[in-house]
Amino acid sequence: MASEEASEEPSATAVAEAVARASEAPVALLTGSNRGSGRAIAAALHDRGYRVRSLNRTTTGESWLGETRCDLADPDQLAEGVAQVLAETGRLDACVANAVDRVLDPIEKLSPEDWDRIVAVNLTSVFHLIKAVLPALRRSRGLFVTMGSNASTHYFEGGAVYSATKAAVKALMETLLLEERGNGVRGCLVTPGAIANLEGDDAPYKISTESVGRCVASIIDAWPADLVVGEVELRPAALPRPPVTGIDRLLHV
Repeated sequence: MASEEASEEPSATAVAEAVARASEAPVALLTGSNRGSGRAIAAALHDRGYRVRSLNRTTTGESWLGETRCDLADPDQLAEGVAQVLAETGRLDACVANAVDRVLDPIEKLSPEDWDRIVAVNLTSVFHLIKAVLPALRRSRGLFVTMGSNASTHYFEGGAVYSATKAAVKALMETLLLEERGNGVRGCLVTPGAIANLEGDDAPYKISTESVGRCVASIIDAWPADLVVGEVELRPAALPRPPVTGIDRLLHV
């Protein structure tokens, strides 16, 4: 019996080969993967065989997310987090800038502190993240994905800082695509409409986080490497009845 049990143990060669295969698996780095659509993107990439690494301000403790605690508003923490991931994995094949902060106050009530923090997280951190990962993505001829928003072009009361940062990210990503395509780095802005990001939200007029995850993972893993789509817009498939239609909309301008 002892000999039979021993024979079932993996050999040192088999273990070494498994470790080698794992070290060759592609690596995806995400920000804000602790919940919502960020977590769904991470899960979809993990299911496709990617080694997932995450920079999260609030960590979950789940090992498969490969989390490093990081306040993206702090450029030093961000740079250190990326350096740690690259030192550990030795490569980077895709990066997803997903983390977002949001305060929906009208301009009159929006505090300068909230403005500065949201600009730092939603916009400035994307710039610093690009700078930190660009050499590794050039080596792998990889893909940088940023999660934008339809708020970048569809404005609403209380959305000043959120819309402003998402509009600026759109410009940043288009410029990245123009500058880095010749270096083998593809950039893609994913521009979604309403997502059911909050736990328990099953509104029929929002996109599920699972659908967002499947879409982004497909862009990263399944789309041909000899093409790049600068922007992908996602909208909910179902629409609520609008409260005002036709020329009566002018009553609300």
